[in-house]
Amino acid sequence: MVTSVKEESSSKCFNGYQKVFSHQSVELNCKMRFAIYLPPQAEERNCPLIYYLSGLTCNEQNFIQKAGAQRFAAQYGYIVVTPDTSPRGCGLSGEDEKWNVGSGAGLYVDATETPWNKHYRMYSYITSELPIIIEDNFPIISDKVSIIGHSMGGHGALLCAFRNPGKYKSVSTFAPVCNSQKCVPFKEAFDLYLGPNSESHKEWNAMELVKNYNGPPLCILIDQGTEDEFLDQLYPTEFTEACAESRVSVILNMRDGYDHGYYFVSTFIEEHFKFHSQFL
Repeated sequence: MVTSVKEESSSKCFNGYQKVFSHQSVELNCKMRFAIYLPPQAEERNCPLIYYLSGLTCNEQNFIQKAGAQRFAAQYGYIVVTPDTSPRGCGLSGEDEKWNVGSGAGLYVDATETPWNKHYRMYSYITSELPIIIEDNFPIISDKVSIIGHSMGGHGALLCAFRNPGKYKSVSTFAPVCNSQKCVPFKEAFDLYLGPNSESHKEWNAMELVKNYNGPPLCILIDQGTEDEFLDQLYPTEFTEACAESRVSVILNMRDGYDHGYYFVSTFIEEHFKFHSQFL
């Protein structure tokens, strides 16, 4: 059965179309929105697919409005899907009170604690439900899929790749949260979503997952600004060292003078499309 999606907006962009759709999510038990860029090539053939996972406080709009990625998606002929970062409007206590918990802060995990576990299952949404919706409704090449993430979304992209060996051809990230258990804003949310048992948190920590990765070869690109105000919470160097020990290929670019925001992302987004073109 094909999941029904509703077109919310459509704008022509670099001879393709930047669209936003909504649908009722089974995993999240609420209405969800996702943005999708359809390059001009999609009118004639199926295209490779890139998921972009955004960071804390973002929704499906931030990336499509600020990164300038449509130019390069059109150039390479890639469909780009940008989901929202959390369920919305679920009526949960505390849902809209803090920037790092609740709305805009799904953390790309599957919550196990009440009441969050009824809605906050972003990992399963991204890896299971949304891919079926995209494949059923849009002209993608299902075995040519890669993933990009920024900040919380970088953490999410790494989780998706390590927990699903072979699902993504390549992974790239901007300022990813590499060690979620040492990231203070994450710790509060993890305790609420997953409970206080730190052992269960390891299942959602890229630093821990890479140590046990034994899937097919995986190549990761990381761009990190040296003036990132959250750098002491991210641990990119330690993560790179862990990748080397596990024989996971990683490229870490420390970008002098850049911070955590979308000026940084927009500066280097072209290089990420070039990187993924090697694998797609």
